Amino acid sequence: MKALLVNTYDISGGAARAAYRLHQGLNQLGVTSQMLVQDKQSKDPAVLLQSQQSSFRARLRNGLDSSPVRLYGRRERTIFSPHWLPSRNVKAIDKLSPDVVNLHWVSHAYLQIEALARLKYPLVWTLHDMWAFTGGCHYAGDCKGYEQSCGRCPILNSGREKDLSHWIWQRKHSAWQNLNLTIVTPSRWLGECARASTLFQDCRVEVIPNGLDPQRYQPAEKSLARSNFNLPSDKRLVLFGAMNAIASTRKGYQFLQPALQHLSRSGWQDNLELVVFGSSGPAESQPDDLGFKVNYLGHLKDEAIALAYAACDVFVAPSVQENLSNTVMEALACGTPCLAFRIGGMPDMIEHLNNGYLANPYDIQDLAQGVAWIVEDPERQAVLSRSARLSVEQAFTVRIQAQRYKTLFESLKASV
Repeated sequence: MKALLVNTYDISGGAARAAYRLHQGLNQLGVTSQMLVQDKQSKDPAVLLQSQQSSFRARLRNGLDSSPVRLYGRRERTIFSPHWLPSRNVKAIDKLSPDVVNLHWVSHAYLQIEALARLKYPLVWTLHDMWAFTGGCHYAGDCKGYEQSCGRCPILNSGREKDLSHWIWQRKHSAWQNLNLTIVTPSRWLGECARASTLFQDCRVEVIPNGLDPQRYQPAEKSLARSNFNLPSDKRLVLFGAMNAIASTRKGYQFLQPALQHLSRSGWQDNLELVVFGSSGPAESQPDDLGFKVNYLGHLKDEAIALAYAACDVFVAPSVQENLSNTVMEALACGTPCLAFRIGGMPDMIEHLNNGYLANPYDIQDLAQGVAWIVEDPERQAVLSRSARLSVEQAFTVRIQAQRYKTLFESLKASV
């Protein structure tokens, strides 16, 4: 069995890390797995660059692909991907002649919409966000336009039915009519969205959670983990982290900030501190005003991230929309209870009052209550910690994930 995983990056970003973990897990099960990427940062010989273009040229290409979006001057400043530039992926894939092609996150001008129809292999598309079935956005918020044909896009702040989002949706609808396509979503929520979309309503949709290496992400002695980052031993520590988390409204810092302020006014000001990774300091537009000291750890690699999780008493992921959060899964594997809103894929991992706390969506007081509930009782926190680790061992290891993909790939190969 030869599987080819296609992703824009190999290890940069959440989707890339999830795809690379799957690639490693498949190889461990005897599948010959390779990755085809636009930007390679690992030294894995089984990760192949589509071309030796410079990073400058890749950025230039991405900027050109995004040029139609810039016509909408009042749009939200969030990623929106037209995928209109021609791509050479098909020739590169044909040279490798895989049994199955597993697409992952292919934005930043990596794969043209129309190129999919030229791939004559069984296609499995693992969705890491909503882009595949929308008119260009990666997270649709409250918009349900993808259940029809997009248009009047709120992210573009467009009032026109035949706007850029409708054009992108129409291109997908025209190009993907006869694809041999199976959709995989890591979360039940995203699977439900895909089934409700006009583009994928007739496709086979499978839910296969992402997995991780439980030996790389595991509990560590809290006092040693804290000393590694010079964190205090006598405080309850709340961890928050994501790439560009402080500036990203989707990641929910705008809810965490008032929740912590509420806790500070409730008598926790001398007992709690915030720890942030993925950022080296506060954003200029969002200075620290939390009522607590903030410890910034910057950008961390795997081993250091695992120690950061283990050092803290609770990991908070107050996202507005989320597929299956890598950071929540990693924190649970390290024995750190997690707190999130009851949205997206969060309930797939966080079992309310068992390994963490699910707050009512966007309820700041409930978010604050969740922090207090987890950290106020050391015995309860210890029970939650053990349950957190166990939940990953039972459902979210890369071996479990890879075995399910292997079974799916083999069934598709046999049906050709």
